[in-house]
Amino acid sequence: MPLTDDTQRFTALSARLTGFDGEDLTATGLAEVYRAVAEEELGAVRYERLLREWGERAAGMDGDPGASARAVTYLWYTGSWPGSPPRLVSPRAYAEGLVWRAAGLTAPAAGPGGYGSWAEGVGR
Repeated sequence: MPLTDDTQRFTALSARLTGFDGEDLTATGLAEVYRAVAEEELGAVRYERLLREWGERAAGMDGDPGASARAVTYLWYTGSWPGSPPRLVSPRAYAEGLVWRAAGLTAPAAGPGGYGSWAEGVGR
């Protein structure tokens, strides 16, 4: 499925925020889902401001665009939108969280071995 221009803009922003390239992010299959979540949670005005201003500033942005950028980064790494409590987007989002890839792991209970499979082979 081809990405829309808006999703491509969001993916390019997300690549800058996460340190993963756009192809890695697109391969999760969640770019459009996360774009929609970010736009919904931030609102159209804050979402557009984030896309516009992030291209003009470095990672140390303060204020609203900085908080929005941190929220989008959190979304990609955890599969959840930050809050109290965080809003898990879906079980797939949990499994595809960049935190697992960054650590070289598979999300617990999300891999083919299932829950507790990590213990197999311990002590052998």
